[in-house]
Amino acid sequence: QVQLVESGGGLVQAGGSLRLSCAVSGSTLSIYHMGWFRQAPGREREFVAGISNGGTSTRYADAVKGRFTISRDNAKGTTYLYLNSLKPEDTAVYYCAADRRTSTIVLTTRNEYDYWGQGTQVTVSS
Repeated sequence: QVQLVESGGGLVQAGGSLRLSCAVSGSTLSIYHMGWFRQAPGREREFVAGISNGGTSTRYADAVKGRFTISRDNAKGTTYLYLNSLKPEDTAVYYCAADRRTSTIVLTTRNEYDYWGQGTQVTVSS
């Protein structure tokens, strides 16, 4: 059974940066398509970024394009999300997600992902 564990969240001032990590255990990262989602209080969980199995394709939500970067290190079994130029509206619980498929088309909807981490809180103060 694959498990996803996020880390790296915290409290940061507007304009600051964070690096989130998602460690995959119980399976080989390379067989999974990976994504990051976030959920703010009172809002639906929304897509943030996704990356194909080999890392050749990435996709971002418009709200984070140019500020966030997703990457993966299959040898280390870890996916990363670099958050730069953070804004208060980026405050949310960030979730890592995985789907066991091989595709260069990045998955962007919640129901396409089968496995989820427990989430890590990111709070951006103004």
